[in-house]
Amino acid sequence: MAVVKAREQDIDLLARLLRAEAEGEGQQGMLMVGNVGINRVRGNCSDFIGIRTIPEMVYQPHAFEAVQKGYFYQRPREVERRLARRAVGGERIWPSKFALWYFRPPGDCPATWYNQPLAGRFKLHCFYEPTAEECENVYNTF
Repeated sequence: MAVVKAREQDIDLLARLLRAEAEGEGQQGMLMVGNVGINRVRGNCSDFIGIRTIPEMVYQPHAFEAVQKGYFYQRPREVERRLARRAVGGERIWPSKFALWYFRPPGDCPATWYNQPLAGRFKLHCFYEPTAEECENVYNTF
């Protein structure tokens, strides 16, 4: 059962984002990008108030650098579609389980990012999650 509404074109859009943002991090890294995106849609908090759909999340101004690159606009492969479906279906893994932010620093992960504490690092990306008081919807069960 999906935790956010998603049509096939939404799955393809999310799949393209996963690939463009984290292909070098492998399937687990791409799933983590999906976790962050779905958390932003579900959260309705922080910088993501009013973001209710996958297209709104993907194309939110300044949210993802990848949408400005040509690689993002290539057709998704089936592996990315499967990962997008898993994220939409509610599969979440640490350290992205409750994260709203991630980025790739040149060195160590800062302790906070956008005033949110570090949840952990996976390969080259650092993940940051809000507290339950800041963003209750991210922590709600499905």
